[in-house]
Amino acid sequence: MVKSYLKFEPSKSFGVVASSSSNIVWSSKDKTKSSAGQAVVAANEEVLVWDIKKGELLSRWKEENNRALVTAIAQSKTDPDLFAVGYENGSIRIWDSKIATSVVSFNGHKSAVTILAFDRTGVRLASGSKDTDVIVWDLVAEVGQYKLRGHKDQVTGLRFIEPEPVVQEEDGEQALMAVGNEGAEGFLLTTGKDSLIKLWDLSSRHCIETHVAQSNGECWALGVSPDLSGCVTAGNDGEMKVWALDVVALAASAQRVDLSQSVNFLHDRGTLHRSSKERAVEVIFHPRRDYFAVHGVEKNVEVWRIRTESEVKKSLARKKKRRKEKLAKDKKGADVDMEDEGADDINKAEISDVFAQHVIVRTTGKVRSVDWAIQQGSKDLQLLVGSTNNLLELYTIVGKDKLKSKTDVADYNKALGVDLPGHRTDVRSLSLSSDDKMLASAANGSLKIWNVKTQVCIRTFECGYALCCAFLPGDKVVVVGTKEGELQLYDVASAALLESVNAHEGHAIWALQVHPDGKSVVSGGADKAAKFWDFKIVQEQVLGTTRTTPKLKLVQSRILKVSDDILSLKFSPDSKLLAVSLLDSTVKVFFVDSLKLYLNLYGHKLPVLSMDISFDSKLIITSSADKNIRIWGLDFGDCHKALFGHQDSILQVAFIPHNSDGNGHHFFSASKDRTIKYWDGDKFEQIQRIDGHHGEIWALAISHAGNFLVSASHDKSIRVWEETDEQIFLEEEREKELEELYESTLTTSLEQDADAQDENREVAAASKQTVETLMAGERIAEALELGLEDLNVVKEWEVAKASNPNLAPPQRHAIFMALGNITAEQYVMNTLSKIKASALHDALLVLPFASVPMLFTFLNLFALRSMNIPLTCRILFFMLKTHHKQIVSSRTMRQMLDGIRVNLRQALRKQKDEMGYNIAALRVVGMQIEERSVKGFVDENWEEEEKQKKEVRKRAFASLS
Repeated sequence: MVKSYLKFEPSKSFGVVASSSSNIVWSSKDKTKSSAGQAVVAANEEVLVWDIKKGELLSRWKEENNRALVTAIAQSKTDPDLFAVGYENGSIRIWDSKIATSVVSFNGHKSAVTILAFDRTGVRLASGSKDTDVIVWDLVAEVGQYKLRGHKDQVTGLRFIEPEPVVQEEDGEQALMAVGNEGAEGFLLTTGKDSLIKLWDLSSRHCIETHVAQSNGECWALGVSPDLSGCVTAGNDGEMKVWALDVVALAASAQRVDLSQSVNFLHDRGTLHRSSKERAVEVIFHPRRDYFAVHGVEKNVEVWRIRTESEVKKSLARKKKRRKEKLAKDKKGADVDMEDEGADDINKAEISDVFAQHVIVRTTGKVRSVDWAIQQGSKDLQLLVGSTNNLLELYTIVGKDKLKSKTDVADYNKALGVDLPGHRTDVRSLSLSSDDKMLASAANGSLKIWNVKTQVCIRTFECGYALCCAFLPGDKVVVVGTKEGELQLYDVASAALLESVNAHEGHAIWALQVHPDGKSVVSGGADKAAKFWDFKIVQEQVLGTTRTTPKLKLVQSRILKVSDDILSLKFSPDSKLLAVSLLDSTVKVFFVDSLKLYLNLYGHKLPVLSMDISFDSKLIITSSADKNIRIWGLDFGDCHKALFGHQDSILQVAFIPHNSDGNGHHFFSASKDRTIKYWDGDKFEQIQRIDGHHGEIWALAISHAGNFLVSASHDKSIRVWEETDEQIFLEEEREKELEELYESTLTTSLEQDADAQDENREVAAASKQTVETLMAGERIAEALELGLEDLNVVKEWEVAKASNPNLAPPQRHAIFMALGNITAEQYVMNTLSKIKASALHDALLVLPFASVPMLFTFLNLFALRSMNIPLTCRILFFMLKTHHKQIVSSRTMRQMLDGIRVNLRQALRKQKDEMGYNIAALRVVGMQIEERSVKGFVDENWEEEEKQKKEVRKRAFASLS
């Protein structure tokens, strides 16, 4: 009989505050003004929404079958509930934050999405990727419109430039230029790592302007001012370039056809230098005030201020005065007329006079991303900072208007932070309590106790660089071994450090284990010794009194000296043996009572990093940096099997701790290759590969009941994998792995063929073949064959029925009967309409040309019966565009097209009449409502004030001309 195993599935993931793979977005949700808003951040493959004030997790956006990292997030300007999220595999999903579900998904990029931007109306989305392409997506039709090619390296900045309708005065009368009309698609500004800044005209879909953005190599960030009057690009060595954008000329150009090549809309205004020499990561403008934040991958954020017009004029006047004073000195008191020159033009000002560094915000960790938080009623600036060390912080910065005097330096303070739900550094060790309800995780600088069921952090302790930890019997105390050679005892209930023992004189403690009887613990370190410690309750005197209190102490009882550093230790469950792995790649097994050597296990080429002994003390497994797992017998020390387990060092192995279902010899291994594998130690076979982590897996802990395991990784996440009732058969698992491998190579090979023709063109189709589109294409082909067959059967029956009226109905295919005796065309239409709009074009590309006549037969029937006309038109036009040459050269196809044209025109004319009638009716209703409504009053001064505010912003980027 074939042996079946139970499958382990991912159930929980926690410990991540914010991943450094993506940017962060601040969002204001609640109407009450007390809250500090919400932070929308990436957490590996999920998106988390945090309440910044309470530090609580509000929502978790997760797609069941998605394992790719989140690499970019953007919020829609018109609908604050809509977020676009880009992933490492090039896919994009639109999430509705109200219901925490993905509404639309797009596939078009070959590699990670680096940046996303919505347009002003929120109906288009632009995405830039590491594959150097920019794709514009239509969110209403749910399709990719086109792909823009021009950059030679990854796209680092992206922004829609949609100028407002411009008011021009002609002969004393105001004339409105219709720039914001439906015809104009606007412009797109992009920057790339290839150091180019490009301006694209989206109406004609080509690049109208290209400049070299940075003089010293790559361009890493782009920030555009809220009024679109200019932008800042940032690159290496702390260099930032300021560009003026002539929006008025750009708006006017949208109306003209004959653009002369000499017109430049982007003008270089000069270079600014940051105080840091690191490469920049982001430039983010404040949406409402004249500030922008810029940062690299260091522990600070620079906030720059755009000076007001009066400040710039004062600065220019001061400079002129100094110049004249110097001139006067040079001329030794010669008479100099100070008033002969007019006030300097603000447009001629150097860029360093216009932009001033406001403050440098020093942060706790290295900054990955920032976003401005806009509080209702708050005068101060607020900056949300996401760090690379799993941390979110909100800083309050004092604005220029709050400073008392000119010499005052702007102050800032950390207002709020989300830090408790995760470690700052990688978790190096995990330990489960005896009832499997609590989990201890130890990292460099912190030890945390978690409730496994609710994933809430119960306690946080500060500790040294922890390398190993364990719960002591009773689950009230946790012992931690550190890199500094200390054993530290922490009391979970009182959240206090009970004792710290310098156990290994400054040498790292690589391993510790509690004796199976629970009365002692053994620690092994880099000082080539294993030390045995007994737990003793000592009566300690309270200072200044005669009273005593009981205190838990560690007392060294024995010591075992070995020839090399100890990397791992394990007691056998029957308490008779102690296995010790050494840096010389050997494992030595000693008797616990006499500490005499029992067995020497040779075989690994590199040091053994972890080992475990089975419940019956008969097997020992060792895992090594040589990527192998070895299974040994503990009776003679013979190697039963060497398994090539992983693609990198195997950091942890662990047996299931009991034998309830005959699985006592099953074990798990975790590696630097980011996978966990489940093995059968008797048959020497891999049962299951568990994927999910995005970094090397440092620690592994199996529950005492054996029904779940916990793993901790470099991606900062702690994941729980639970045993399910689903059975695994080894043959099926192998087949599934081979299928996955085949599918991944299949889609990549298809991609290379399809894109060869578009390689040298600036604009291309936004398509990408995935397994989903291939399957959809197969479904269409199958439906067409079934449908055509059925059409022929029905046609023959109708011909026969003409001569024999009492003829019984034909025997149709079982599928049609099962679906309620539907017609063939209805079946094909159902198949087509079930395919996602974003995958339809790619699915149609899968069809061979031989099935195009079949498809056109059905398109003709759809047009004749007015079935889903928008979809019919979309399929028809796409197929005509794709197979144009073949269709034109085929006489039968041309005749088919004539029929389709007649039927389609009739259907469209009917729809057009209906729509026209409805629009006219709505206009009448609108006029009636308007007549009854109250006349609106307009504040006349309001427009003037708004205009002045805009002018103040624009002067910073004003053109040199």
